Amino acid sequence: MLAEPLSAAVSPLIRTDGRPVEWVVAPGYVAYEVAVAEMEARAAAIAAGEAAERVWLLEHPPLYTAGVSARDGDLLDAERFPVHRTGRGGQFTYHGPGQRVAYVMLDLNQRGKDVRGFVRGLEAWLIGALDQFGVEAGMREGRVGVWVERKGPGWSREDKIAAIGVKVRKWVSFHGVSLNVEPDLDHFGGIVPCGIAEHGVTSLVDLGVPATLDEADAALKASFVRVFGAVEFPRPTK
Repeated sequence: MLAEPLSAAVSPLIRTDGRPVEWVVAPGYVAYEVAVAEMEARAAAIAAGEAAERVWLLEHPPLYTAGVSARDGDLLDAERFPVHRTGRGGQFTYHGPGQRVAYVMLDLNQRGKDVRGFVRGLEAWLIGALDQFGVEAGMREGRVGVWVERKGPGWSREDKIAAIGVKVRKWVSFHGVSLNVEPDLDHFGGIVPCGIAEHGVTSLVDLGVPATLDEADAALKASFVRVFGAVEFPRPTK
């Protein structure tokens, strides 16, 4: 069943004080250990009232991550890429070049204190971004993430185009989402993505949409504003 994106008029996830979220795009590849340390520090600072909320967009070098629900049997090739055990929700997933990872550090104390509603907001954010490329995507009962239906003469299937895995501590979120723009889809073959063997994975380019990371970022930003509210680029530090 497809879900309609939330609108700014009804979204309960927009701060009532209108304070914008920092929007940061990292150049190059960011090592996973570096990203986790930065997220941990930022989330703690947000919870202490010492830092602004942040969305951090980046690329990782090829790697697999295992969430708290990961099953060992879903790691099919442990030698292919580095494997990182992490405290986010979910199971195994892949990150790598051509995939936009967005780490979301938001203060849910200011956004309704509803974890399920927050995850639904993340899904709506991704669905809204994909809609800007003419891609009809949606949520599926019992499956976290964002999916597309693909059809051809005599066949149809559902593929995952975006993954979600978050953690919340002291009502501050970290980890986040990943959108497949143009990753090497063969790299997903070393795992059972999110523990779901009966469905595949896809990307914008695989669907015939020749999008760049910059174009994906613009779509993500526009959709984020509708669901979560205003963003701003942080001022450079001296």
